[in-house]
Amino acid sequence: MGEHLGDTLVRLRRMADLTQEALAERADVSVDTVRKLEQRRSGSATLPTLHALSRGLGVELTTLLGDPPGVPSTGDVEPPQLVAVRRAVTPPLFAPPAEPSRTERVSPELLRAEVADAWTLYHRAEFGRLMELLPGIITDARFAASVGGADEKAAGAAALGKALQLGGHLAIRLGKTDLALSSLERAIAAADDSGDPLLAPMIANSVAWAYQRQNRLEDATRLAVHAADGVERAHIGTSSGVRVWGGLLMSAATSFARSGDYARADDMMRTAEKAAGRLMRMPAPQDGRLVSVFSRSSVRIERVRLAVQHDRPEEALSLSRGIRLSKDTPLSWRTWLLLDVARAHTDTGNAEGAVKALESLRRVAPTWMRHHTLAVSLVTDLRDMPRRPPGLRAIAEFLGVG
Repeated sequence: MGEHLGDTLVRLRRMADLTQEALAERADVSVDTVRKLEQRRSGSATLPTLHALSRGLGVELTTLLGDPPGVPSTGDVEPPQLVAVRRAVTPPLFAPPAEPSRTERVSPELLRAEVADAWTLYHRAEFGRLMELLPGIITDARFAASVGGADEKAAGAAALGKALQLGGHLAIRLGKTDLALSSLERAIAAADDSGDPLLAPMIANSVAWAYQRQNRLEDATRLAVHAADGVERAHIGTSSGVRVWGGLLMSAATSFARSGDYARADDMMRTAEKAAGRLMRMPAPQDGRLVSVFSRSSVRIERVRLAVQHDRPEEALSLSRGIRLSKDTPLSWRTWLLLDVARAHTDTGNAEGAVKALESLRRVAPTWMRHHTLAVSLVTDLRDMPRRPPGLRAIAEFLGVG
């Protein structure tokens, strides 16, 4: 079981040699908020509060949340699988190029399919399997981008860009944001050689996410808005363009919300939701797994998330009703929706509704559920209610909550 948020907060505060009062002043939150979290009277906090606390402590948000515990982040030696990913993303200096992972040359079509399948593993939270496959895919894509004619090199560069973007996403999930930014920087360089005008904006969205995890909210906002403006000017007439633009708009809205400007974020989300309706009248991308996640359902899921994070549980539950998940909604997004619905029910005192949502999550995404500290926080809060609802014990045992 992962460390409780309150215990993590105590440990980090003491490492920073801060009193509760000093941390509250630095973070611009109430001392009562710090005390409740440290005394486990509250198992979670709104995201703006968590961002404020991490800024006050001088640590990344992932350090405070431990989200998710995919690999050890305690200073222990990294596992060989992660080392292999590092070597693939940042090859050894002054060494000859790595050999392809197989003797036969990989066709652009096969390489593209392998990258798409790897993204599917990511959205299923199969991080162990992904760490095994990704180094070989990156190596093959890097080789493909360096040989053949101009078109073949461009196709290889496109595959390399998406593979390195995936490396960035995986690193963020493992709490390694510096590795993520290294991977994403190389991904944008590959995108410049790919001839795909939408690839760099997609990767820029990932960079904005990494900035969000580092509390660089202003950097994240400016990057997402700038990239969205560029896509809107030139590529809004295709479904891929709308999806990339919409994903960037959602990213900017999230940064505004985490900075405390919920009204502006909500307005941008409403604009994005209207734009998502246009996709139903457009031909779908050739392989949607390689294009930004954006649809009516994804926008609504993000709106639910922001409402929960800003202590608006009734609004979140209202937004969640009637969501029709599109067939291309990744499992990771379905996970967030169910977690946020459970959080909203918990915040309104509906323990039965919260457990029902958690039971649904356990059925559809047990791996993702184990990767989220929010699930543990929810179970902790539910156990502290006057009456424990049926089914809570089984969920607690599944998550390893004593």
